[in-house]
Amino acid sequence: MRDLNGEAIQTRQLRHDYPPSAAGKEPRAALRGVDLDVRRTELFGLLGPNGGGKTTLCRILTTALKPSSGTATVAGCGIAENPAGVRRKIGVVFQHPCLDRKLTVWENLLHQGHLYGLRGAALAERIREMLGRVGLSDRANELIENLSGGLKRRAEIAKSLLHRPEVLILDEPTSGLDPGARQDLWNYLRELQKADSVTILVATHLMEEAEKCDRLAIFDKGEVVALGSPASLKSEIGGDVVSIEAQGPEGIREEIRLKFGVEAMLIGNLLHIEWPQGHTFVPALIEAFPGRITSVTISKPSLEDVFIHRTRHRFWQEGVE
Repeated sequence: MRDLNGEAIQTRQLRHDYPPSAAGKEPRAALRGVDLDVRRTELFGLLGPNGGGKTTLCRILTTALKPSSGTATVAGCGIAENPAGVRRKIGVVFQHPCLDRKLTVWENLLHQGHLYGLRGAALAERIREMLGRVGLSDRANELIENLSGGLKRRAEIAKSLLHRPEVLILDEPTSGLDPGARQDLWNYLRELQKADSVTILVATHLMEEAEKCDRLAIFDKGEVVALGSPASLKSEIGGDVVSIEAQGPEGIREEIRLKFGVEAMLIGNLLHIEWPQGHTFVPALIEAFPGRITSVTISKPSLEDVFIHRTRHRFWQEGVE
């Protein structure tokens, strides 16, 4: 029986610095003292722009990369003290496919089973079970190169689950998939979480995917800038988000502060204001700046708004990774 209490993944002051890419340049900090606690059987998301530190963290947790400092445990095993134990207890789906295109689905799983010491009738039964779980029983003898992107992802997941891991780590698992295949994959992850009590860690840069997680950590430049459930994170905005396109936004920003006593954030060319009831604010705003406001939109808070609220900049910008 698996222990379903406590933390499946825990990191403390985890840091990683990549060496400088050219003479005279400083090392690049990909992780800057990350503290995380992922509960057992949780579907936990790592959300952040490319370069935010998500892939570096996944590589460390799968023992593919040693951190510069700090500690981490996965399924009760320390990544430094017992990396072999970690590898026995995790399944991994990488961003880029790791299937042999010239082999069949069955042959790929067969070789994976051999790596974990599985043999004979027991392995064959396990392969049949996993292919049935991901809906690939009728594709067992088909070459990987002939499968669609979504079916390849299913084969990757079957391969990663063959040894019945406690923790499944997926780095951008829907990369290259069409919207239908993405939805199918997420539906399957939820089924897996409930049926097998597997802890699932998913790294993604897609807001709509992060919304599906039980909890998530939002990353920016190697740091966790927000942590919680999607609903709790959005609730911290405390109202509506009013986005303003205007002529001379910097000047209007200062005038808004003086007239209304609220601080507008200038993100790109747009002013963002958090207001309890946005529709009551807009008429006064337009009246205060006749002819100077080009457009105004009101929306409920999103995870991107949470990111902007915490970092004071847009989600997409050059990162460190």
